[in-house]
Order: sequence, then C-alpha cells, then structure tokens
Amino acid sequence: MYEPFKPFVSPTHRVCIASQNWQRAAAAQLRRDVFCTEQGIFTDDDRDETDQLATPIVALSRLLGDDDHVIGTVRIHPAASATEWWGSRLAVSSAYRRQAGLGTSLIRLAVSTAHARGCTRFLAHVQAGNVLLFQRLHWHSLGEIEQYGKAHHLMEADLAHYPPVHDEMLSTEQRTAAVA
Repeated sequence: MYEPFKPFVSPTHRVCIASQNWQRAAAAQLRRDVFCTEQGIFTDDDRDETDQLATPIVALSRLLGDDDHVIGTVRIHPAASATEWWGSRLAVSSAYRRQAGLGTSLIRLAVSTAHARGCTRFLAHVQAGNVLLFQRLHWHSLGEIEQYGKAHHLMEADLAHYPPVHDEMLSTEQRTAAVA
C-alpha cells in the first residue's frame, strides 16, 4: 500500500491587488471557507455591500515561478471620509497559516496601498487571537469589542511604518489587468 502524502505547500508567495477574475473568485471562496465553514461566523457567504467598493488584495502561492493559487486575502476600503480607510476579512488558507510572513505581507500591502490612496488613518476589527501579530506590526488597540459573537479589538495602524505603495509601483501586467 502507498502511504498518503501531504499536499504540496509552496514555500514562496507573492502579494498583489487582485486584478484577474480568477484571483477575485478564489479570494471570495477562501473567505467563505474561513468565515463560513471553518469559523461559522456567517451562514452561506460573508460578502456584503462593502465588497462593491473594496479593493481585494491576495497572496498567491508560487509554482515554478508562476502564480498558482490564492492562499490569503484581505480587502481595503475607504470609510465615509476618504482619508479614513479600513481593512477587513483577512483570511489565510489553513495549509499556509504557519508560513512565515504571509499574514504580514497581506497587512503591509493593504495599509501601504491605502496610504498611497490618501489614507491618513487605517483601522481594522481584529480577532483577539491575532492582536499580538498586529501589535508587532505597529498597530495599537483602541479597545475591545464583540463582533459576530467573537472577541475583537478595534485597532489602528501607525502609518509611519507603512510607506505608500502607489499603483504605478505595481507590475505592468497588474496595471493592465486592473484597467481592463
């Protein structure tokens, strides 16, 4: 008999704005897997009106130098004021949660992209179990809250640690796909 083998987990990833339909669809599926199936926060789908104006950011596993599949995602969006931005729905595939730097990469690109788009204040509701990671990344808690039946912290990023990443800094392929 053959022994079952563990699925391949790519040791490398790339983080970018989701510019292709397959990236956006896979990010939505990952969010359903994490927030509906795994955590039971939502019943069938976690998508809401915020998705209409949000910019999705994805982490892509790399296979032989090419993008393979979406292994992490987060969305960013402006609040009522164009200078206050929010990050939400940070999700990482369970197979990749121990990969060093994956969540950090998503958070950094999220805040730096918003910073380049005029953000002067970046906020997120962070599940209590992830607060330490965010604190290490120069975020501070503004207080504890309960959201969706789970303990969260309202947290704010220190923008001094997140230099702006402008759209023109993205690769030509990403910019072309984003315009299409």
